[in-house]
Amino acid sequence: MSLEAWSTLEAKPLNAECEQKAREHQLRLTKPPGSLGELETLAVSLASMQEVVFPACDQVHISVFAADHGVAARGVSAFPQVVTSQMVLNFAAGGAAISVLAKQLGADFEVINLGTVAAADHPDVIDRRIAEQTADFSVTEAMTEEEMLRAMDVGAEAIGRALSKGAQLFIAGEMGIANTTSASALMAALLNMSGESVAGPGTGIGAPAVKRKAELISGAIRYHQSSLTSPLGCLRCLGGFEIAAMVGAYLQAAHQGIPVLVDGFISSTAAFIACSLCEDAKQWMLFAHQSDEPFHQQILSALDVEPLLQLSMRLGEGSGAALAVNILRSACELHKQMATFEGAGVADH
Repeated sequence: MSLEAWSTLEAKPLNAECEQKAREHQLRLTKPPGSLGELETLAVSLASMQEVVFPACDQVHISVFAADHGVAARGVSAFPQVVTSQMVLNFAAGGAAISVLAKQLGADFEVINLGTVAAADHPDVIDRRIAEQTADFSVTEAMTEEEMLRAMDVGAEAIGRALSKGAQLFIAGEMGIANTTSASALMAALLNMSGESVAGPGTGIGAPAVKRKAELISGAIRYHQSSLTSPLGCLRCLGGFEIAAMVGAYLQAAHQGIPVLVDGFISSTAAFIACSLCEDAKQWMLFAHQSDEPFHQQILSALDVEPLLQLSMRLGEGSGAALAVNILRSACELHKQMATFEGAGVADH
């Protein structure tokens, strides 16, 4: 898809009639109005997205996008770059946290390699390699425009696969050593903040490395300043292939009309970019949890959203979103299975 097409992509409108009928149904259930709190809101929101009065989250599709970052050479991560490809293989073999959670949920699960320095060949890994890694954004643009658009298209393809399998909910996960640095730089540019304001420990680096990361981000923003005039300009200069793929997935999900459950810091950065391009895309997003990465709270605040969970997680992979699926499932089951006042012979006032 072209730059213009991505920039002007529109979100599918929510179904107001189904939303209203679901809200009215909530008022007939054997409970005081509002007593189930956010579970009621979730059921009504999903009804408007899925265009039904009784929504469901039985069919979940999880796509994990993986890619390496050139900025990793600057010592901004606690782990070596080879871990990206090793984890891609671990995802495919079923040994990663998200692999276990996806199996527990009965979710359709896939891993997409957009570009790793070390080989990550496996029959269960979808090969969409664009390059071995992005360029080091501290000295040049992370991606060319063509590379960024290819990565976004990979995200859109994932939505196509999800819809072809009847998915009722989509989760994007990510893996990429140094992608916390990339996401932090993106948020600093998008919110006009300093590197010191956004940099955090990521994979667990100490204070000296966090300081180095902050200085690197601030320097990169100064270097690219003239190109950071649009969300996609920021993404091209400072982003990663996997972040671009998630942006594409979120935009395409909103356009096609499939609810998405957004994971943590990296995923929320991609969601913020998608919403910057298409404000109505946010209507198709639910936010799973507040990450332990310090700046994640500011992203959620900037989006004006409330996460479902706060478990001090900072793993990524889509793991926090996978944990939140059962909350959505419970909301749907309560909405569908609870008796009405009339049906149960219970007085409603």
